[in-house]
This record gives sequence, structure tokens and C-alpha cells, in this order.
Amino acid sequence: MLKKFVDSLPIMKTMRPAGCLHGVPYFEVTMKQTFQKLHRDLPPTKVWGYNGQYPGPTFHVWKHQPIHVLWKNELPDRHFLPIDTTVHGAEKNQPEVRTVVHLHGGVTPDTSDGYPEAWFTRHFKKVGPYFSHRMYTYPNHQDAANLWYHDHAMGITRLNIYAGLSGMYIVHDENEARLNLPCGPFNLPLIIQDRSFREDGSLYYPSRPNQPETAPTPSVIPDFYGDTILVNGKVWPYLNVEPRKYRFRILNGSNARFYRFSLSNGAPFIQIGTDQGLLETPVRVPALVLAPAERADVIIDFSTCYGKTIILVNDFGSEDEKADPETTGTIMQFRVNQRLSRTDHSSIPGWLAPVPRFTHVDRTRTLKLNMRKDSYGRNIHLLDDRLWSDQVTEVPKLGQTEVWRIVNGTEAIHPIHLHLVRFQILDRQPFDVDVYKQEGRTVFTGPRVPPDWNERGWKDTVRSRPGEVTRIIMKFGPYPGLFVWHCHILEHEDYEMMRPYYIRT
Repeated sequence: MLKKFVDSLPIMKTMRPAGCLHGVPYFEVTMKQTFQKLHRDLPPTKVWGYNGQYPGPTFHVWKHQPIHVLWKNELPDRHFLPIDTTVHGAEKNQPEVRTVVHLHGGVTPDTSDGYPEAWFTRHFKKVGPYFSHRMYTYPNHQDAANLWYHDHAMGITRLNIYAGLSGMYIVHDENEARLNLPCGPFNLPLIIQDRSFREDGSLYYPSRPNQPETAPTPSVIPDFYGDTILVNGKVWPYLNVEPRKYRFRILNGSNARFYRFSLSNGAPFIQIGTDQGLLETPVRVPALVLAPAERADVIIDFSTCYGKTIILVNDFGSEDEKADPETTGTIMQFRVNQRLSRTDHSSIPGWLAPVPRFTHVDRTRTLKLNMRKDSYGRNIHLLDDRLWSDQVTEVPKLGQTEVWRIVNGTEAIHPIHLHLVRFQILDRQPFDVDVYKQEGRTVFTGPRVPPDWNERGWKDTVRSRPGEVTRIIMKFGPYPGLFVWHCHILEHEDYEMMRPYYIRT
């Protein structure tokens, strides 16, 4: 096993513009294959990175200041991870390496959203049926928030992100700047992902599941759990910190792994924000649960910990995957060994940002999460029992407010993500799954439970738990067009747990 805490935490570079286009900052970002040292004792690992870096450089943008980005694919023509050509969108007649970039959480017109079938190959030689623009525009008309960008190509998203195609995109605004939160070197993103390695340092991704034996080779697997944790692209790193308050922008960038983070010294996190920005007030949380794609903005106060070593641990347990304290139960180490470089004048305000509540609803939809077998005996996870290729059924009207009742009749937690819109969680309510499966009726077995305090902000990804109806509310806009909603367990998303939705004018 690789030795822990021998590499220091990398801090991703800041993405710099190549110039201006009609007064708007213009960026060129190139996806390249490279070899990168992910641990002191591993040979360099083949990865794919934006600008040849894994994770990619961090965008720092300001509210209402748009940017243009030209995403360029200079990756090899062959993939180094196993492609299942029975998966829709990844058939043998499709180019093996295709990419399209989605700004997760971005309020973006559909032509710049990274629609899964708007892919393009190396030097744009081939493009998908929905490809329209080489140049993307991000208007940034949204509140300060921790977004991230990642690949979204149809049928191979799980492989492209696993290869390294992800990075942070941070929106700043004047309200956040006024709050006197920890800043500069005391304000850091943490991208947490799990991977597995072969002895030669190469990334290992299974070529097929253990069951069923009838599955083809290669085959999509039900979900991927690595045995090694990386933060910002390093295996079990350490960070030297001063005895002061730090702000950490945490992203669960894993394919399928959920985390329940806590600190080994028992100190709480002070959570100030969630996926789509700041909460109304800070929330003290002893442990922090994040599903794939969820983000948490937290403050950790090291001011009374000088000389101590604190470990960020994970004890999330599920039927499929329990965290092993020796491996996936350990994330990284904080060493409070630095002298104060300057007095800590940052503060944790009592009030952060308004989160206005919705006052009316135009429509309520009931959408189920379910599962069936494919012709090979593999499970297919579905949204409302429909495949990607089925007719579009969710057609909200621009500017209207809808409640979505997500009925989870499966045995898994599914992190459900909607493109374009931010939403609020209303409540979750348990129901009798057996009655539901036999008769199609929803018989509730308990009261509606409001979301946890640290979920009461703006979200774009929600944990839909088994045997519960999860209700979310959102206003559709500000752009019409074609978008998607999906489970953010990447193995589920790639194999049919994704649906288009269309906002009509």
C-alpha cells in the first residue's frame, strides 16, 4: 500500500485568458495526454488534463462578467480505458475519443452547456449531431458559488473524468467579498476523488463486472470504487497550515463514491455554502456528507491547534462500499506547524446571503427512479422508466416554477443533477416500496422531513435516498432550449440514467 502523507497538497494554477474578444476575456483550453506524479512512490501516471494538468487549472470569474472559452481536443485517437460499445453513444461506429465540456452548475445557454451529443474529436475533425459552436460563452449571471467543469461525452463520461478531465470554476461576487471570510492563501479548493493503480503507476479501471457472467468484455460496471484517495491530484496529501481559520471549497469529484467527512480532533466544520452558493447563515456540522458532484464551502478553525496533526477522515458506509480506515477512510492530513504569517482578521459572519423562498408553483411532476435488466442481464438504472433515446417528456415553460417529486423505488442513493437551473430541497418522505412496486401507489410511512440545515441553500445536485420521495422546487430559465437531467453516479449516467429536457418559450 502507498505511504500516506508524503506529498504536499497541490494547489491548482489559475486559468489565465489568452486575450479579449470584443471586450470579453477569451480563454483557450487544450485537453492533452500527459504523465503526472500522483504519489512519491508511483511512477508517473498517464492522465488526460485540461491544459495538460490533472485536475485542470481553476477559473476565477466575477458575477455578470462573461467569458468566452475555446475548448480544444488534442487527445490521442485511442482511449486508454475500456470502452463498452454496447452503451448508447459509444457504439463501434462512433469515434473512440470524444469530448464535450459541461460547466456543472453554470447558468449557461444550451449551445454552451456541454450537451452529451455535442461532442467533438481531436481538432474538431468529427462532431456530434448536436454540436453547434466551437466557442463557448459563460455569461456568469449568477451568485458566488463553487462550480466545476468536466467532460460530458455521451457513453464515456465515466472514463473521461476518471482519466482526469475535471477542474474547479469559482464565481465571485461583491456580497461574498464584503463578508471578511478567509481569503488568499487561506482559501483553497479541495477536489476529492478515488482511483486505483497498477504497480506501474497506471490507472486501473475494471473492464467488466464480476456479475453477470453474460456481460460482454469490455462492459460498463454498476459503479466504480477506487482503493486510493486523491486530493487535487495527489494521493493522501498533507497540508501545512497556520493556527488560524481556513476556507475550503470541497468538491466530491468521484465517479460513484459518497463521503462522510469529519476531523480526527472532533472539531466541527462551519459550513457557509453548498452547491450553488452561500447559505443564509453558517451551520456547524460535526460530519459532512457529500454525494458525487456535490460541493460544500466550509471553514475550519485551526487557531487552538498549534503543534497538532489533524486528519480529514471518511466513514461513509453503504451496502456496496464501506470505507476502510486504512485506505478510503483517510482523505488527507493537516499539519498545524506554521507560525502566523499575519494576524487572522477574518470572521464568520452571522448572516451570509439571502435565499428567498418560492411563493407559488405552476406545476408539479412526479418522476420515478427505477431499474430493469438489459439483454445481458445487467442492471440499467432509469429515470421515469425511460431510455435516453425515448421522446422528451419533461418540457417546462420558460419562467415557470415547478416542483419535482422524485420517487426512489430502488435500493441505491442517486445524486440527481439538473443542468441550467438551481433548486431548493423542500422535503423528503418515506414510503412503502413493496406497495409501490406491486400496485404503483405511493403509501407514505412517515411525515415529510425538511432538509438538513446545511442543505437549505441553493442546490444543483440532490441525494435521492431509497424508499423516499424527494421534493425539489425550481424556476426554469433564464434560457430556453435543450438540457439534461441525470444521476451523477457516472456509471449510471453513462448507462441510461440520463434524460434530455426541453425549456419551451
